[in-house]
Amino acid sequence: AIPVTLPPPLLRRASLPPGLGQTMASSEEDGAGSGSLEEKEKGRKRRLGALATAWLIGYNIAMTAGWLVLAIAMVRFYMQKGTYKGLYKTIQKTLKFFQTFAVSRIFMVWFITHSIKQIQNEESVILFLVVWTVTEITRYSFYTFNLLNHLPYFIKWARYNFFIILYPVGVAGELLTIHAALPYVKKTGIFSLRLPNKYNVSFDYYYFLIIVMASYIPLFPQLYFHMLWQRRKVLHGEVIVEKDD
Repeated sequence: AIPVTLPPPLLRRASLPPGLGQTMASSEEDGAGSGSLEEKEKGRKRRLGALATAWLIGYNIAMTAGWLVLAIAMVRFYMQKGTYKGLYKTIQKTLKFFQTFAVSRIFMVWFITHSIKQIQNEESVILFLVVWTVTEITRYSFYTFNLLNHLPYFIKWARYNFFIILYPVGVAGELLTIHAALPYVKKTGIFSLRLPNKYNVSFDYYYFLIIVMASYIPLFPQLYFHMLWQRRKVLHGEVIVEKDD
């Protein structure tokens, strides 16, 4: 008889009972399949992450471009006319599109300056428009370059320094605009619901606007100091540790 030497794995499998050998073979195949599924899942997540990043980059580029168009339109209008009177009417379609698309500040755009046309030439409207434009160009360009992993220092510096002046000035412009709208709201009763009515509910838009103005008192400092904290953290690398009482 000629002796036959089996390779170690085959020798181990050969020494097992038939049923157990088949079970182990199945387990090894299942393990390989499981690993393949995990790799596929990881690949799918990477593709989704890449698509989400691409979408965000496109969105931020579009918003940056939109606010740049607004800035150019405002500068051109003032250079041609020599006045800000009629500026809002000229740019309002572009403003409504991009500001509504961004969701934020819908209230100021649609329920104040759009609905109460008598205030559209107020200086306070131009004030917050200029602030919004500079703020949004800075913000969306910051997001774009950050997503591209190529953030110029000037953009980062602008993002965490311009707000120091722009935020208070913008808030002042918004509050002055709402205040200018109050007499017209009181006179016309716009968006108000008087009793009696079939719903048996009353709503006074005039007093609602006063409440909105009052809400700036607690909300604005929170946002402003949060940005100051972010500025210290990002620009100066400070680590702020909260102490226990």
